[in-house]
Amino acid sequence: MNGSGVLLLACLAMLAFLTLMVILSSIKIVPEYERGVIFRLGRLMGARGPGLFLVVPIFERMVRIDTRVITMDVPAQEVITLDNVTIKVNAVLYFQVLNPNWAVTKVMDYIRATMQIAQTTLRSVVGQVELDELLAKREKINQKLQQIIDEQTEPWGIKVTIVEVKDVELPQNMQRAMAKQAEAEREKRAKLIHAEGEFQASQVLANAADIMAREPVTLQLRYLQTLTEIAVEKNSTIIFPLPIETIKLFVDAATRATNANAPAPRVASPTRPLE
Repeated sequence: MNGSGVLLLACLAMLAFLTLMVILSSIKIVPEYERGVIFRLGRLMGARGPGLFLVVPIFERMVRIDTRVITMDVPAQEVITLDNVTIKVNAVLYFQVLNPNWAVTKVMDYIRATMQIAQTTLRSVVGQVELDELLAKREKINQKLQQIIDEQTEPWGIKVTIVEVKDVELPQNMQRAMAKQAEAEREKRAKLIHAEGEFQASQVLANAADIMAREPVTLQLRYLQTLTEIAVEKNSTIIFPLPIETIKLFVDAATRATNANAPAPRVASPTRPLE
């Protein structure tokens, strides 16, 4: 074999190698959770995948877009609430790409853009509510954040599914003031409950007294029940309750006897003074 034949074989081998490299580079495999956005000579051709497909080298370019839910921590933001309390609040954001074409062509970096919108929206929404509302109505604040961020990212093909406020950091003086407020509130509730119990007890006692006044025998039964309860205990002293009506009979009898035995008062003469 002469030199020209060897050179021809070398050229054919090089051409076959280049052809094989071009074919291999044009084969693209996109997994289930990704989409490949194809640009042909700079023009958008649409998203492809998942699976195996060919991309013409030099003429076509593919951009991979992850369509899974992305979890993003929103850094702590220093916010002044509506009632002029300075706090630090952070949140967590869940979103995913629903339209890969828009995510590539309508925003330069959709993850960074979504992060910036989440930060500004968090400061804006928290600044429009009072501290008590932020602490007590967390679910309402989360829904409002999700709605506002989703409306702003929708033109980019981004769907914000969940926004949750994670932590609210309060100043030390505000924490002490809230602790005092909670303590005072619990003392107030305890006093109200105690007063309500006294009121109900007085009503029950008044009803019992009314029944005993109409039926005197119930008072005697109550005395006997008291004696039964006392007798259960191993006590050496038993106190026997004496009805007040019985004592009143003796007192009235003693008063009448004293009045009967008392000497009659002396009456002064009109002409002679008493000695």
